[in-house]
Amino acid sequence: MAFTADEAFTLLTKASANGRLAHAYLITGPEGSGTREVAMRLAAKLLGCKESEVARQPDAHIISPESCSRAITVEQLRDIESQLYKRAEKGGAKVAIILDADRMTRSASNAFLKTLEEPPPSTHILLVSSQPDELLETILSRCIEVPLRPTKRQEPSERQVRLMEALCDFSARTAPDMQQAFVLAREFQSLLAEAKLEINETNEAAFKEEVKRYKQTTDVSGSWVESREDYFKALTEARYRYERAALVATLEGWWGDILRQQQAVSHLDHPAYSAQTGAIAGRTSTQEALRRAEAIAGLRENFGRNVQEALAIEVAFLEAFAA
Repeated sequence: MAFTADEAFTLLTKASANGRLAHAYLITGPEGSGTREVAMRLAAKLLGCKESEVARQPDAHIISPESCSRAITVEQLRDIESQLYKRAEKGGAKVAIILDADRMTRSASNAFLKTLEEPPPSTHILLVSSQPDELLETILSRCIEVPLRPTKRQEPSERQVRLMEALCDFSARTAPDMQQAFVLAREFQSLLAEAKLEINETNEAAFKEEVKRYKQTTDVSGSWVESREDYFKALTEARYRYERAALVATLEGWWGDILRQQQAVSHLDHPAYSAQTGAIAGRTSTQEALRRAEAIAGLRENFGRNVQEALAIEVAFLEAFAA
């Protein structure tokens, strides 16, 4: 169940008042859902200060991806660990906030596991992420997730609309087979390839423009160019993963709507396509719909495990869409 930012903050403050606040939370949600605001409001509550003062508190420790690599490094995590193991300067709680936690490198994540599982006394760790599926399972298992929902319905992207249309074409077939499932998988892969090309071209142009502007004001060192190139490479990868996650979410919403219609739930992720998902709901058992929805959830998990992309897609689409 996803919460509004206010609902999440109310639940967390009640838990704190009752002495049941966990030591590690993962606050998740899409951009605009208020994940960072919830983390800052809770930190302010724990530290006894105003939200605007959290960053200046000696017992608040906040990190985010470094500018060049857009990654959270081992060094950053070790530095925050050293601060957490010191005595609180004000004698109360200590709070660590890790923004964009999904950008932790694998080595950084592994280095942080012990502290995340058994932090020092009076320590609370708040991870914030819009892409929690990019986090290692070992990190996820050590946190209580607080999922937030967007403040308003987000309009689907042009690629998400095209995927929905492909799903509608597929749903019109009363007896889909393996070949048709492969066709749908290829359409999904085509949308991913298109997104990757668009992101590459956009960021390459931005990189060249940045270098050009910089040359007009000062000499460009080789190390500066390399650092900016690394930054744009990381940015390209992050944006591609975001696009891919959005398309997977569209598939999850499709099967979710089928299950919701079977249970007569009024809220639908894709209400414009209720006729198509309703038709499938009428000819599919709940058990089968659950199995197919789980195949899409498995696809998301395999992306997080760095399973070979094309293979993960083919396997998931066969399980989710073949007869």
